[in-house]
Amino acid sequence: MKAFPVAILCRVIGASLSGFYDYLKRLLRPPDQTEKELEDATQRIFDESSHAYGNRRVRKELLKKGYKIGRYKVRRLMKKLGLKPKISKKYRVTTNSNHKYPVAKNLLDRQFNPSSYNKVWATDITYIWTLEGWAYLAIVMDLYSRQIVGWNIGARMTKRLVLYALDMAWWRRQPAPGLLHHSDRGSQYACKKYQERLDKYQMVCSMSRKGNCWDNAPVERFFRSLKSERLSFCRFETRDQARLEVLDYIAWYNSSRLHSTLGYVSPMEYEAEPLKLAA
Repeated sequence: MKAFPVAILCRVIGASLSGFYDYLKRLLRPPDQTEKELEDATQRIFDESSHAYGNRRVRKELLKKGYKIGRYKVRRLMKKLGLKPKISKKYRVTTNSNHKYPVAKNLLDRQFNPSSYNKVWATDITYIWTLEGWAYLAIVMDLYSRQIVGWNIGARMTKRLVLYALDMAWWRRQPAPGLLHHSDRGSQYACKKYQERLDKYQMVCSMSRKGNCWDNAPVERFFRSLKSERLSFCRFETRDQARLEVLDYIAWYNSSRLHSTLGYVSPMEYEAEPLKLAA
């Protein structure tokens, strides 16, 4: 192939010779150290989220670490690094409301933002597949901070499963009498044993309307995040493996995961804010 002088090529494309060499110098210049640090920080945040964070949450973490950066810059940076968050999937609801137990009114009525913690709790059950069979997860969420305050995993979807989660939440938090407890109409929550436990803890019972998952939307959202951000990419041979992965996610979710509803802080940080203001 015949070679041509650089001066002639520049004349053909309408560029100055000095401009071409300036461009070449910039092209061959080592990357700016600040840019490299920013890339490393972005990669680290993304990895620590188990590849769950999109550009909004990555940017919030970068801002907390002192980087001044816009959302579009983060988007371009993540594209450059090949960082793609996990995609959410839809999951079926497994509530069995075909029973003869009394059903409580929907006192919560989608008021998902109480004024303080230990005022309103919401609870539900979901399922996780393992090679040993299904594992069932029951959780109790404080709607003020979206923190998971009680949980239990078992091989069967029984009243014992949900009672243990409720007992854990009560012993960890010791709420005052009058807390509003919201669930679906499943037999595990409507049964006599569970209702007796609510009476013992002096909690007020509220239940979703029949077949309406939006009446318990924050808990449904947590289950979707758990599965799309962590469990969808796991293959569990045993229920114990699933249990350890779920507990690890709950610990990360409570202490570190940025929540858009809370202004992009974690549930534990959100609960600590009033304490900081009072100090």
